[in-house]
Amino acid sequence: MITLQDVKAAQENIADITRVTPIFTSEQLSEVCGMEMFLKSEHLQKTGSFKIRGATNKVKQAVKEGAKYITAASSGNHGQAVAYIANQLGVPATIVVPVDASECKINAIKAYNGKVEKCGTTSAERLPRAMELAEEMEGVFIPPYDDPLIMAGQGTVGLEILEQVKGVDAVLIPVGGGGLIAGNLVAIKESNPNVKVIAVEPEIAQDTYLSILNQKITAIPATNTIADGLRTSQPGELTFPVLQKYLDDIVLVSEEEIRNAFSFVMERMKQLIEPSSATTIAAAMHHKLDLKGKRVVSLISGGNVDLEKISGLLK
Repeated sequence: MITLQDVKAAQENIADITRVTPIFTSEQLSEVCGMEMFLKSEHLQKTGSFKIRGATNKVKQAVKEGAKYITAASSGNHGQAVAYIANQLGVPATIVVPVDASECKINAIKAYNGKVEKCGTTSAERLPRAMELAEEMEGVFIPPYDDPLIMAGQGTVGLEILEQVKGVDAVLIPVGGGGLIAGNLVAIKESNPNVKVIAVEPEIAQDTYLSILNQKITAIPATNTIADGLRTSQPGELTFPVLQKYLDDIVLVSEEEIRNAFSFVMERMKQLIEPSSATTIAAAMHHKLDLKGKRVVSLISGGNVDLEKISGLLK
């Protein structure tokens, strides 16, 4: 299990690549939620999401150890982040994407000089192919979340939150495979155990909720939630024990609640965020939390939205 020192080491390791993202506030959002709301804006991070943090931490180490080739399997943010940092370090990268991947995501990977290979429609098909490519080319496969260096890199968001929002009472974090929340649980709980960390998950993609309830990793069938960054079938083998140790609570939000939050942030705050990010806003807006009057940070995980899908996401 990673430690606070691992997260601090990651913060130093990635400082020359990533940026410290700003905190946004909205009086109207705070009034609607009944708490003092702060938004940690990772949608303004390089490559448009928090993923660059973990990818940078992992790829830098791989290159330091002599990697001459990098692969990843991703339909979105992870692939873009890996392609970006590999390009920055002068190492070729291939990202294995589903055959139905959107052109905008493929174009983003190519913009960072990443090579794109299409394979299947599920992660069960993409992941083995990316690993196979890494082995064939004597390269290194970069996992999306279930890796200590990835987790530690993502945890650097939490260190920034604690520095930027004094007296924070709780942090809301979306959960998919668990790399983001696991890293931030370590960063926050080992720095200040009094700060609550609450996971937010779509109702129709509740693998982590069920896993916590059953006290063991529990898989679910494929889901079509609009929060596409959270469409994992089960938590990671490395991430889940961290959640079991530190997580204060996990709440579920409906597809309609996610749409409401997405629309509110776009209309009232003029920010384009991913539906996956909107889950945390949805939990606060629809009063799923016992945090009335508290200082609460909603972690906005990313902002890479297909433009042609925006109208369908709006309330």
